[in-house]
Order: sequence, then structure tokens, then C-alpha cells
Amino acid sequence: MKKYFIQKDPFVVPTSDGKLIEEHHGNATTSNSEISLAHMIAPPKWSEPFQTPEFDEYTYIIRGKKQFVIEGELVILEAGQSIKIEKNTRIQYSNPFDEPCEYIAVCQPAFSMDLVHREE
Repeated sequence: MKKYFIQKDPFVVPTSDGKLIEEHHGNATTSNSEISLAHMIAPPKWSEPFQTPEFDEYTYIIRGKKQFVIEGELVILEAGQSIKIEKNTRIQYSNPFDEPCEYIAVCQPAFSMDLVHREE
């Protein structure tokens, strides 16, 4: 039995906001609730509502820029930068810029709609 798994068919999460989410490992693809890994592309002028997730989230920016409002503080990451945001932190993610933002997100435990706690 192999001690590795190569993901060739990530789950594309259906979205209505133009954002591409390809989960490579996590609840939707490998039934792994401990950690998730996703490749994402946020289109220009995209944003999500504020949320207070019950997971740590690591983000690595591949290209473009991504804006974070973390507990009221404005943070902008650029290509080649990364960030860790601790669980139970109120945050809003957005791309108010004119170019797409491509990035990798790792959540621990794995991303789940039950754990993200998005505000209406």
C-alpha cells in the first residue's frame, strides 16, 4: 500500500461570486477533517462577509494582492508573502484591487461551513 496520495482531481467548490476554490485536501475531497489545502483565485473587486472561524488559516499569495481586515486592522499581502491567522479571530477577506489574486490556503482543522461562522 502506498504511503502517499497525489491529488489530480481537486473538488471545485461551487461559488456565486466568481471566486475559484479548488480543494486539494480536506473535508470535500479526502474526508480529512484535520487539515485542508486549497488553491484559490479571487477576482478583482471580490469580498466575503466578516467571519470568525474555529480554525487557524495560513495563506500564501502566489500573484496579486489580498486584503485582510483582522480584528479591525487593515493588512495587505502581496505575492511571495504569507500569513497565519489564529482561530477565533474576526476577519474579512477581500480583493479590492484591479487584478486577480491567486493564493493557497491551509486550514487546521479543515475548512468547514459549520466552523467558519460568516456574518450575514
